[in-house]
Amino acid sequence: MPEIDNEIEFERYELRSGPAYRFTPDRRDFFKLVGGGIILFLALAPESEAQEGGRRGGGGRGEPLPQNLGAWLHIGEDGAITVYTGKVEVGQNSRTSLTQAAAEELHTGPESIHLVMGDTDLVPWDAGTFGSQTTPRMAPQIHKVAAAGREMLLDLATEKWHADRSALVCENGRVRNTASGQVVTFGELTKGQKLTRTIAPDTPVIPASQWKIGDTNVEKVGARDIVTGKHRYAYDVARPGMLHGRIVRPPAFHAKLASVDTKTAEQMPGITVVHDGDFIGVASADPQKLSAAADAIKAQWKTEQQPSARELFSYLKSHPAEANRGAGAETSASAIDEAIRNSDGKAEATYTIAYIAHTPLEPRAAVAEWNNGKLTVWTGSQCPFRIRDELVEAFGLSRDRVRVLIPDTGSAYGGKHNGEAAIEAARLAKAAGKPVKINWTREEEMTWAYFRPAGVIEVRSGARKDGAITAWDFHNYNSGPSGLKSSYHIPNERAEFHATQSPLRQGSYRGLAATANHFARESHMDELAHAVGMEPLAFRLNNTTDALLRRVYETASERFGWSKAKTRPGQGYGIAGGFEKGGYFACCVEIAVPPSGAPVKIERVVEAFDCGPVINPEHLKNQVEGSIIQGLGGALFEAIDFDNGRILNPKLSKYRVPRFSDVPPHIESILIDPKDVPSAGAGETPIMGIAPAIANAVFDAAGKRIRSMPLKV
Repeated sequence: MPEIDNEIEFERYELRSGPAYRFTPDRRDFFKLVGGGIILFLALAPESEAQEGGRRGGGGRGEPLPQNLGAWLHIGEDGAITVYTGKVEVGQNSRTSLTQAAAEELHTGPESIHLVMGDTDLVPWDAGTFGSQTTPRMAPQIHKVAAAGREMLLDLATEKWHADRSALVCENGRVRNTASGQVVTFGELTKGQKLTRTIAPDTPVIPASQWKIGDTNVEKVGARDIVTGKHRYAYDVARPGMLHGRIVRPPAFHAKLASVDTKTAEQMPGITVVHDGDFIGVASADPQKLSAAADAIKAQWKTEQQPSARELFSYLKSHPAEANRGAGAETSASAIDEAIRNSDGKAEATYTIAYIAHTPLEPRAAVAEWNNGKLTVWTGSQCPFRIRDELVEAFGLSRDRVRVLIPDTGSAYGGKHNGEAAIEAARLAKAAGKPVKINWTREEEMTWAYFRPAGVIEVRSGARKDGAITAWDFHNYNSGPSGLKSSYHIPNERAEFHATQSPLRQGSYRGLAATANHFARESHMDELAHAVGMEPLAFRLNNTTDALLRRVYETASERFGWSKAKTRPGQGYGIAGGFEKGGYFACCVEIAVPPSGAPVKIERVVEAFDCGPVINPEHLKNQVEGSIIQGLGGALFEAIDFDNGRILNPKLSKYRVPRFSDVPPHIESILIDPKDVPSAGAGETPIMGIAPAIANAVFDAAGKRIRSMPLKV
């Protein structure tokens, strides 16, 4: 039985003993969900599989959170409040939400809090910013840290004044004695000293129902600098005497260097050439010279025959990974087969998922600087401590000789777990004896970064005439196990993930494999509903025993007007929903299918989302609506084309992403805001409903069932 933690998902960790999975429930009782039926999970993972965690966490299982207050919080003599966290800002607005958490407990304004993020020399160890875990894991920690700080300040003031502690309150950077009117600033109490108090596990925090700063639309920290261009990202970092670098890359994946002639490049003025094994790079103070220097290097590469996009799905089915040892207990399989045979309605279908690119606004970037044997790197990443450990391993250094700083990063979407650019910059900087900056081009980003895993998903199912699902047999090949388990009540269910060999490098993408699994599951729910003659929403509610899932379905469908009659030809409605990473969603879509063969037009999207207590409503809506718009790309047109180890569309001129013209005229997000449960993350789950909802709407409008992502309508 896998480890149990606090999240329903499979996360892959690269442990020292090899790959492993953990399965972890949150917000609902897993054993209640699966009790009384037959369920089989298979999740065996070699290096070539979907890498749900992107080899997270660097050094094995990681490090325990420090319990000393000074590791997290510092109050200067001038009253400046600094909070430290290993989480990073990649556009999800965690800098603001974590600032709100600290301000809430210290009873001060968010503008009084300075958040230091992702600096490995200053902040506590953290596995990384992924899996929608910042809000459910780090926000409670910051609440507890700031609450412990508040209690310490009250204790110090009590000692200073010999006062009745119950008469003291923290407010706006001061402690005030409500009985005497005395006031003392936080800085006067701490005198700028390191805070040595231990954070008690039972430190009282303010419940969500009493938040005054949480659940408010606090302005994004640094918003003005961001919109005016003053804010600096990894791409903008500059160091004194810095050179610019470029890597000479092979023509295809898995190519090996056969020979290289660097003499011409080495003779070019102001050019440093680095050749180490298969690594070849050039550096110069003048970035305009890099292309000529790289072109002057004559490299011969040995390549091998590789699959193409045309044969992708047959390749995935026919190339299991070595660690994939089969489907498990035959008794479960036979029980499911019998249940399907005895069903009144049956459905069987195969769904396919293409590789897609992350296409972050900011491609990978890094600046590396060596100083007296210590390496400092500035880079855009989700995992500062993992990058540190990759650099430690690459250069044979001790951890205290490597510092990684993560400036706010121009988006990541799960695509920036690894430290390729950091290592490249550090290799060039070591050879050149000067700081070196590597800024990947868009073409490099869309070729050498990893992709969202492709997949093949096969589903068989059965249901009674009354609409009750009797059996569900779900097989995912390659794309991953996240979101594998159905949220519906199914007495006989088998859900298997089959690791396969992947032709392309693949890893985490926003939502992990849950996007693929929800696409197949929610498309198939409509197919099974059609097989028993039941309306799609009614069919879902008929098989829903989870009250929270029912609530988002009812909320979204009511606001959408699901039961309203259609008024024109080609109009279609689609619905999809589910649960992932602590959040519940239901997405309703209205489309128009023109008779002329023109592209499908998305007219309306209404999505209800429940991720527990809302910290910042406006920014949460941005997350939901941003997920919907990004999800349009994977739903309708994004797909990596490749042949024999080469990416054929590594440019935005050839790779279609959502444009302003693709944005539906009406997008509405409805936030369910319960106060009696912990907050969950919101960066990933809302993306999962748009593709199956569109596919179901196409069938509703045109009677055409499309089982691929992108839909190719």
